[in-house]
Amino acid sequence: MITPERIMAWAIPGFFVLIAIEFAVARWRGRGDTYRGNDAINSLGLGMLSQVVGIFTKVFGIGVYAWCARHLAPWQLPADSVWVWVSGLLLYDLLYYVFHRASHRVAVFWAAHVVHHQSERYNLTTALRQTGTGFLLTWVFYLPMALLGWPVQVFAVIALIDLLYQFWVHTEQVGKLGWFDRVFCSPSNHRAHHAVNERYLDRNYGGILIVWDRLFGTFIEEDDTDPPVYGTRSPLQSWNPLWANAEVYWALAKDAAHAKRWRDKLQVWLRPPGWRPADVAERFPKPAFDIAHAAFDPPLSRMLRAYCLLQFALLLLMGMHFLGLAPKLAWPMALAYALWLVFGLYVLGALLEGRRSALWLEALRVLAAAVVPLASGRWFGVAHLDERIGVAMLVVFGFSALALPWLGGRGWLHAPPPSSSQGALPG
Repeated sequence: MITPERIMAWAIPGFFVLIAIEFAVARWRGRGDTYRGNDAINSLGLGMLSQVVGIFTKVFGIGVYAWCARHLAPWQLPADSVWVWVSGLLLYDLLYYVFHRASHRVAVFWAAHVVHHQSERYNLTTALRQTGTGFLLTWVFYLPMALLGWPVQVFAVIALIDLLYQFWVHTEQVGKLGWFDRVFCSPSNHRAHHAVNERYLDRNYGGILIVWDRLFGTFIEEDDTDPPVYGTRSPLQSWNPLWANAEVYWALAKDAAHAKRWRDKLQVWLRPPGWRPADVAERFPKPAFDIAHAAFDPPLSRMLRAYCLLQFALLLLMGMHFLGLAPKLAWPMALAYALWLVFGLYVLGALLEGRRSALWLEALRVLAAAVVPLASGRWFGVAHLDERIGVAMLVVFGFSALALPWLGGRGWLHAPPPSSSQGALPG
């Protein structure tokens, strides 16, 4: 039987093949600015973080759905019927439209969804830039399917199909597609959705079908005279994956704490993003959004960028190993492996921001990865690590540790640390 795990096993290699093709096409067309290494690492790292978090939280969303389908649904639809799958996909896509629209119009939902919009580039790595906190509330929107009797196994596969479809629309290399743009979510339609230009704000929420937007009045066509500008109206200004997930929650919590009226403390979370109580806005003003602001790109040497790219590739391989191994691990060991990966993503983000303190953290990380596996013969749940793998890790991460003093000593960390509003949690 088709399972979400099997679909993802097929899809992940395809993602990276398509990213490589898009990169090559963009360079061939003279669009070298389509990709920037630090942005791509950040987007892919956030996707990896989302998958790691999902190991511990997917049972929550699926578990609630399964319980409701089993105990509250008046009937159970047959999982082997074609009409159940087709109608389920249509209903799911409609519910996704509702969820997606709410994610842009209700601040607490935006706090999770914002991660997907933070990149100031638009390419296929942006598609993989996913939230690590969506599990908290997203499940609420899909309960109608459970209550109407769609089996949990049908729901899980349909949800993944709807998500995978949306991968290919995150590109600037595909232009307008005529009739296709009028029916389906397409690259042109989704570029408009990701834009911060005034004309495009809060439009084109469809996942597979764009007809929902046409029916409910939220459709806008991409205008060649007003090219989309990407990002958010409160730019992240950081490569810290933890701050990327926390920034809006933190801003909402601060506004709620500063608000004098209890009603406003609640409204901060339920009003549209950007809404602030009058007294809070007066005491703590924020600068107006400037669509022409410079993209976040701290100066860093080519050598250090290459080092970060190499280390991220190694971390990505470890992440794939974790995803395959995690279901077999006891939760304390799975949690330890997950925290190791998150720490690695955090440190690489700090290196890309030019933080000198990151050199010490990175030295600690690579030395541990070099010494511990060979000395102990273990690696996060692998009780008997192949000695050749241990030697390979010693060589790769040992050379990495030796390179760090040279990279730091040559003055290749130029960027000043971001302020607390630009990527570090206060305190």
